[in-house]
Amino acid sequence: MAKKKFDSRLLDQILNKMIETIGTSKDEIFQISEKCRSESESITEDLKEVNQMVIKVMNEGDQLDSQLQVARRRLSEVSLHFQQFSEAEVRDAYEQAHQLQMNLMMKRQQEKKLMNRSDELERRLLGIRDTIDRAEELIPQVSVVKSYLASDLKEIGKALEDAQLKQDFGLKIIEAQEEERKRLSREIHDGPAQMLANVMMRSDLIERIFRERSAKEGFEEMKNFKKMVRSALYEVRRIIYDLRPMALDDLGLIPTLKKYLQTTEEYHNSSKITFINLGQDRRLLTKFEVSLFRLIQESVHNAMKHAQAKEIVVTVDLRKNRLIVIVQDDGKGFDLNGVKFQSFGIIGMKERVELLDGEITIDSQVGIGTTVRIEIPVEDENQLNSALKI
Repeated sequence: MAKKKFDSRLLDQILNKMIETIGTSKDEIFQISEKCRSESESITEDLKEVNQMVIKVMNEGDQLDSQLQVARRRLSEVSLHFQQFSEAEVRDAYEQAHQLQMNLMMKRQQEKKLMNRSDELERRLLGIRDTIDRAEELIPQVSVVKSYLASDLKEIGKALEDAQLKQDFGLKIIEAQEEERKRLSREIHDGPAQMLANVMMRSDLIERIFRERSAKEGFEEMKNFKKMVRSALYEVRRIIYDLRPMALDDLGLIPTLKKYLQTTEEYHNSSKITFINLGQDRRLLTKFEVSLFRLIQESVHNAMKHAQAKEIVVTVDLRKNRLIVIVQDDGKGFDLNGVKFQSFGIIGMKERVELLDGEITIDSQVGIGTTVRIEIPVEDENQLNSALKI
């Protein structure tokens, strides 16, 4: 099944819709806040009126309670000396006390209802004020999200394209590894293997010449035989050197670069390669030496194969804590915008530099040439050993 191509325009449409929705949500939140604020003012007025009524009813209840106490004392006195009072006076005292008691009960019930109403209004007011506070906090947050979506996250399409590209790059690496194995197989078959087969044939020929002809002719054939063996050995060493130069482990980056660039110039005989070392000649951590060697190797390879450069200048400036590499060529150059997402060699170089926390810049103009500048923070082996001892 063919893999579906990622469409960044669709993502932009989704983001625009999100921004529009967030803007609408912000307006709705503001409207809710204003509505809550208006309702809060109304409830505050109601609460104020209810509290005033509570105070009034409580005062009226207290007055009724005082009157009831007087009426009860009067009723108690009448009941105790009822012979001294007429039946109408006794009935009036009882009815007055009973009526005051009923009025007090109704007043206390009214007070209780007003208190409950006041509590309910206060709870509603607290809830509304909490909603207003949250809305006031949410509005600037929504504004920030909207601004973020409208600015930084607009680049998300590009970021996802980069992620897609990195995935494609990973697959390209696998393909490149297979191609590299095929290339090495062909080189070994066409080079050292073929030469060794010729060596076997020549060895038989030398034996026949010594036996059937003269020793002079035999020695002359021995010289050619040595040249053939030397060429085979050179080809084997060249293939090994391309895979991983052993001098890199033994001598370090600078001497290995000198030897590699000299060997590359002599072998291809198509470009003049100049090496300039401006900084210190000291050992670095293995990860830096291997990565930088590969980066320079890739740059020089691109300059010769793709740019068809006649002159290449490699400058290395190793400072205390930074290493700067500049590879310049006078080749065909290229359009940076045109190869930005197509050149997996450039992507691979950028990936390798990023792993070293460095920076890479590529400047190229069609017909003029290309300059690759790499700057990487470095630590040498002595610094690392000192840090480990501490």
